[in-house]
Amino acid sequence: MLTLRRSEERGYADHGWLQSFHSFSFAEYHDPAHMGFGPLRVINDDVIAPGRGFGMHGHRDMEIVTYVLQGAIWHKDNQGHDARIVPGEVQRMSAGTGILHSEFNQALSGSTHMLQIWIQPAERGLRPGYEQKGFAQADKRGRLRVVASPDGRDGSVTVHADATLRAGLFDGEEQLEMPLDATRKTYVHLARGELTVNGQVLKAGDALKLEGESQLTLSQGQQAEVLVFDLGA
Repeated sequence: MLTLRRSEERGYADHGWLQSFHSFSFAEYHDPAHMGFGPLRVINDDVIAPGRGFGMHGHRDMEIVTYVLQGAIWHKDNQGHDARIVPGEVQRMSAGTGILHSEFNQALSGSTHMLQIWIQPAERGLRPGYEQKGFAQADKRGRLRVVASPDGRDGSVTVHADATLRAGLFDGEEQLEMPLDATRKTYVHLARGELTVNGQVLKAGDALKLEGESQLTLSQGQQAEVLVFDLGA
């Protein structure tokens, strides 16, 4: 079964310094039909103005993945991590028993565009943790590169959840066919560009849910950057 959700159907919040689209219920946006998909709980598509950001705040029992599309985000937490995340890098923060952190666009000009992804962990009460890795564009060109997984395979960051995240870049004649486990869920989020997924044309911000499907087909990309989640039921 394929379920298409267009970008404009997402929740939206305009805070002046922050424009945020919510794929799932978040903060003041609540939609009982979109509370999550398997362990995937949040995809916030955020654009942050220069010199602004999220002050120190707390999280518990959540795997949080940051994927930067443009600009940079500066992260600082109470575990001693102080880092800058740029396009091509993936950050994983395990909130576990509790963590405090801040995120800022420290640039004097130019917005930061990023996806913040929350995934429910396989177990609660984990020790807080942090990981950050970079992935070359060439490794994502015309293919899906594992960037987050439960076992950290292929050099990906480790998420303590029944979820694997792949990222790919597709343009022109580049295409891919990948077998799927039909007992699991697949969620495709198009970060930018245009891409045909299992016959459905997706544009930036669109998403496709796949359930009971045995194959994923990606084709006809137009400067597309895509995230594909393999999720436990």
